[in-house]
Amino acid sequence: MEKIIVAIDGFSSCGKSTIAKALARYAGYTYVDTGAMYRTIALYMLRHNIVADADIIAALPAVQVGFTLVDGAQHATLNGEDVERFIRTLEVGNRASQISQIKEVRAFLVAQQQAMGKAKGIVMDGRDIGTVVFPKAELKLFLTASPEVRAQRRFDELVAKGEKPDFQAVLADVNDRDYRDTHRAESPLKQAEDAIVVDNSHLTPDEQMKVVIDLFDKIINHQL
Repeated sequence: MEKIIVAIDGFSSCGKSTIAKALARYAGYTYVDTGAMYRTIALYMLRHNIVADADIIAALPAVQVGFTLVDGAQHATLNGEDVERFIRTLEVGNRASQISQIKEVRAFLVAQQQAMGKAKGIVMDGRDIGTVVFPKAELKLFLTASPEVRAQRRFDELVAKGEKPDFQAVLADVNDRDYRDTHRAESPLKQAEDAIVVDNSHLTPDEQMKVVIDLFDKIINHQL
């Protein structure tokens, strides 16, 4: 069966990674979390106190972003170090959102992402996958949900990790990231014209998975 590229874009805390991982398992495809790639670069810059755009660009050659499997789960690596647990904080997420606006950072990672998809059979999620990285992807999904629902999901994730977040601060962070993602000069978050919108504000994970699998099967069977 011919393999395809699945591009999943959408706002933060929409469950893009969760649905992308599940779809990749279902299809037997490779999953790539592009958000983790930006977070990994952000972690490097935070660790080395690199702030200025010019300095960030100059440091990129020293950053090797990769992935490794740990107990069947994909973990991000930074120069060979498993940094999965370090990149999932609000601080790193905010920094990743900021540095993703730098043209050279995006070009650095987009080139890697496109190389990963040359053989197809890949599910990739992010902010500009269907518009910039793989504009000719056979299946494009755009996930969305209300800011309040997404903030609650993020709040619950942080609580589960033992943190003590403030809900209003989390909501403000969601709204701030939405603004940055949709208003940045380089590859802003937007729905590709041929993307299918999936609003999961009121969908259970199982309901959302059924919607996505049905869409994937229709593409594979040339019914969509």
